[in-house]
Amino acid sequence: MSDPLDLRLLPRTATVDSAGRLAIDGVDLDALAREHGTPLYVYSETELRARAAEYRDAFGPDAVSYAGKAFLCGAMARLVADEGLHLDVATGGELQLALHVGFPAARIVFHGNNKSDAELLLALERGVGRIVADSFDELDRIDALVSARATAPARVLVRVTPGVEAHTHEYIATGADDSKFGFTVSNGSARDAALRVVKSEAMHFAGFHCHIGSQILVLESFARAAAVVAGLAADVVRATDVPVPEINLGGGLGIPYTADELDAPTIAEFGRETRANFADACATFALDPVPALTVEAGRSIAGPAGVTLYTVGTIKQIPGVRTYVAVDGGMSDNPRPATYGATYEAALPARVTAS
Repeated sequence: MSDPLDLRLLPRTATVDSAGRLAIDGVDLDALAREHGTPLYVYSETELRARAAEYRDAFGPDAVSYAGKAFLCGAMARLVADEGLHLDVATGGELQLALHVGFPAARIVFHGNNKSDAELLLALERGVGRIVADSFDELDRIDALVSARATAPARVLVRVTPGVEAHTHEYIATGADDSKFGFTVSNGSARDAALRVVKSEAMHFAGFHCHIGSQILVLESFARAAAVVAGLAADVVRATDVPVPEINLGGGLGIPYTADELDAPTIAEFGRETRANFADACATFALDPVPALTVEAGRSIAGPAGVTLYTVGTIKQIPGVRTYVAVDGGMSDNPRPATYGATYEAALPARVTAS
């Protein structure tokens, strides 16, 4: 537990009154806990919208998808639509939710390395904007479904694993050659997959997608990924004389969870460096026309906008060793600490400071 908790780790509207009561967006957190019980997720709409706007400013109005796996419910999907972002969904359930609340299908990017035929068919029939394909098996099934159901050709982003070290925990690093996601660049699979899509009458080649991991605090990792994918794109253009419309560099920008991470890159820095590095990579490989650069932001929009409220229960003191403080939460509401050792700052509302 921080002593005291730095207010900069909370949503920007967080305030503490003279009695030590913490509020977000003007709403008293103690009152919320009493009304709704704990554990309780609390999100700042102000922070969510502000971060969506920062991403629009950093990358352009049509270049950002919100990754629903970070936090998704009906209200969040509607907020993403209001803010003009695209929506990245990774399961059939997330896709159904988005469609149920009226999110424009053309602005949905459908992920997942194990999509069922039913999920793919729903995406095809509803006109989902891009399907991110992870395997030759998936390409086979898209081909078969489009042919059997006479749907419009699928717009396919070929997901590639660029072999880039993301400087993050091994459990959330997804860009290495040994990954369940995507086609490997180094062994030629990614090139073969792109050629397969280009030649297919059931698919429209929308470009490439890569995602090198999560909670990334070293921006150089994105530069290396951009160089690998740009080189692949140039190879495919030479082989097919078909331009690459889009390169999606995924997401994964890290955020501060603890006071010693407060120097994490900002959204503006991420945008500035990534756009510059992407432009350099495209120039190096003489890509003309230059593909559109897109990204997917999840944690870096939702994470800093939320807090979780708990109630302290049992307190066990072991003299000379430590004190255990039990709360009414666990892996059901936050599996990250147990899964890969993630750390957080915790505090009582009266122990928050702006300094």
